[in-house]
Amino acid sequence: MNQIDYYQAKLDFEIDAAELFAALQADQRKIVVVDARLAAAYAAEHIPMAINLPHASLSNAMVRTLDSDKLYVCYCDGVGSNVSTKGAFSLAALGFEVVELSGGLDAWKRDGYKTETAQGVLPLDE
Repeated sequence: MNQIDYYQAKLDFEIDAAELFAALQADQRKIVVVDARLAAAYAAEHIPMAINLPHASLSNAMVRTLDSDKLYVCYCDGVGSNVSTKGAFSLAALGFEVVELSGGLDAWKRDGYKTETAQGVLPLDE
C-alpha cells in the first residue's frame, strides 16, 4: 500500500467534528452518534443526541434494536484513547457501517460545539 492509498483508506473511516455537525444539521435521521466510553463518562458529558454503547460490553444483544441502514459515528475522549476504535471495530464486526470521530469529544469541544450531561446542555466555555 502506498501513502496515498493509506491516507485515503484512513479518511474513508473518519469524520471530523465540523463534518459531523454539518451532517447532523442536514439529516439527523441517517446518523447515530455513539459514545463508546463507560456509562459514567457518558453521564458526565457527551455529544448531544449520542447514545452510550460502552465498547467493552458491545454484543449482538446490545445492538439488536439498532438500525443497520444508518451510519454510526463512534467517539471517545480523544487523542490518547482508542476506545472509539474498539467500539467502531465491534460495531463493524456486527455488520454496521461505522466511522470514527477524529479527535473525539476533545475535538468536538475544541471546535466550539456544545455538549450535554445527564442533566442537560452545558454552556460553551468562553
